[in-house]
Amino acid sequence: MSTSLLLPLNALRAFEATARLGGVGRAAQALHVTHGAISRQLKLLEDHLGLALFQRAGRGLRLTAAGTRLQQACSEAFGGIEDCVRELRRPSAEPALVLGCSGSVLARWMIPRLPALQAALPGVRLQWSALDGSFTEAQA
Repeated sequence: MSTSLLLPLNALRAFEATARLGGVGRAAQALHVTHGAISRQLKLLEDHLGLALFQRAGRGLRLTAAGTRLQQACSEAFGGIEDCVRELRRPSAEPALVLGCSGSVLARWMIPRLPALQAALPGVRLQWSALDGSFTEAQA
């Protein structure tokens, strides 16, 4: 058993993929590494923990009780990280629908109708642009 408190994260990732996909070959393919690299990471993790995570039966693997427990923890942890990264990548606000017209049309016609437009399009964020001069298709 290793005395280091630092977890071998690559080994955990290899373990989670192997347990989820049901084999070293599939995990290697999913993580774009070799079969041998996954095997080494699994051995490193088992050595680090001081216990077996898989029962080896011929060429197949089956999770031990400890392996099942670790798989559940890894799935939750990696799933939480994945959810967080997905949220961080998402823009903080949905893109706006930009509407442009002359300042006078905006002030006299659009602004008085804005509450009705927002009520009709509740999920759409609107942004207004007052244009000087004539509006052409090139500006659209």
